[in-house]
Amino acid sequence: MVVNIVDIERGSRAEKSGIKKGDVLISINGHPINDVLDYGFYLADKRVKLLLSRDGKEFEVTIHKETYDDIGLGFEEPLMDKKHRCENACIFCFIDQNPRGMRESIYFKDDDSRLSFLHGNYITLTNLSDADIQRIIDMHITPINISVHTTNPSLRVKMMKNKRAGDVLRYLNKLADGGCELHCQIVLCRGINDGAELDRTMRDLAVLYPAVTSVSVVPAGLTAHRDGLYKLEPFTPAECADIVAKVTSFGDNCKSKLGTRIFFASDEFYIKAGLPLPCGDFYEGYPQLENGVGMVTSFLDDIKSELEFIGDYSYDKDKPRHITIATGEAAAPYITTAVEKICSLCYNIKCDVIAVKNKFFGGEVTVSGLLTGSDFLSALSTQNLHDELLIPASTLRAEGDLFLDNKSPAWLSEKLGVPVRTVKNDAVDFICAVLGCTSPYENEDINENG
Repeated sequence: MVVNIVDIERGSRAEKSGIKKGDVLISINGHPINDVLDYGFYLADKRVKLLLSRDGKEFEVTIHKETYDDIGLGFEEPLMDKKHRCENACIFCFIDQNPRGMRESIYFKDDDSRLSFLHGNYITLTNLSDADIQRIIDMHITPINISVHTTNPSLRVKMMKNKRAGDVLRYLNKLADGGCELHCQIVLCRGINDGAELDRTMRDLAVLYPAVTSVSVVPAGLTAHRDGLYKLEPFTPAECADIVAKVTSFGDNCKSKLGTRIFFASDEFYIKAGLPLPCGDFYEGYPQLENGVGMVTSFLDDIKSELEFIGDYSYDKDKPRHITIATGEAAAPYITTAVEKICSLCYNIKCDVIAVKNKFFGGEVTVSGLLTGSDFLSALSTQNLHDELLIPASTLRAEGDLFLDNKSPAWLSEKLGVPVRTVKNDAVDFICAVLGCTSPYENEDINENG
């Protein structure tokens, strides 16, 4: 495979070595470059010899640098080839439950081990070969996030509708023996892989400690768009409480024997069961934060800690400020708690929190990140939104410009007649948004980076 170079960083070693846009990278130190993993692995040496091609003629460039230093090449695709498409047809797949008419990229199902390493995506192992697994081990690609769901081979085949789904479970042992750190998730489906099957899965994964360092147990997300799909039912509040008790008990046992609990139920199970969320220490550094495990506790603890430095925030204390925060139904009570803490210290601030029902995906979906522009408009069009509307940044795609329904914050602002500000899931950004100011650490960040 050849890789087209589309950008050269100014002042970089690549530019100084005479490499140009349009050149083609063939190999590094004699190793063919097939993707970003090859590139990163073979570029790690202090002395790298690049074989390139320009206008059909091959030439070599040798660069001396520090180990792991980049040389300033940019490629057309971040992975240097196409993403690997998912080969499964999971009975709980959320993408299959999207309504029609959304932008094309939303319907793409990736299952790419490179994205697991680079961006924390979860992979199922079903599209990997023995050679792929050995390559991961040889390149020391770790940590890896793996969607396990069940360690019962026949049940995994049934859930994922892929005949390889059971056989590739052996890769867990091979990766563990190869020194890889594994973070796993179990997407729980009512009456399918819960109960005794969940017990079995937790026992089997616990045996792989210390390679398996954390496992999240999360409920399958169910939308209103399931016509023709496998019939799944949501867990009841009582069942959610039982699942929390089961996972916590097993985690307690691991904690006493291994010094770590490994297994964590997601916030969604606690919230739906009406149970209090654990304290921060329970989550042991939040290894599954991005999977919705400990997210609420982490956020509230960060707010509490940051408010000790509220005097560092430069905002207009004499000017009354009345804002509205719109968020998902699950998060609304906790956002209210955070706002009350801020307003108790900042007497000129008033804030209304509105829980927005998700009509786009259906009432079973209560997380903030899946709210759309039309959901916000429907919930807020008759409300007095006062000075400014705050919404979660997680409702927008990575570029920060579009909701899942292709509406924009600017569109929402125009429709509602109020300024709209997006807020990250970050204590400092949240406090700044509520107060209407910039971060007190902004200059520090500039000085550190520049």
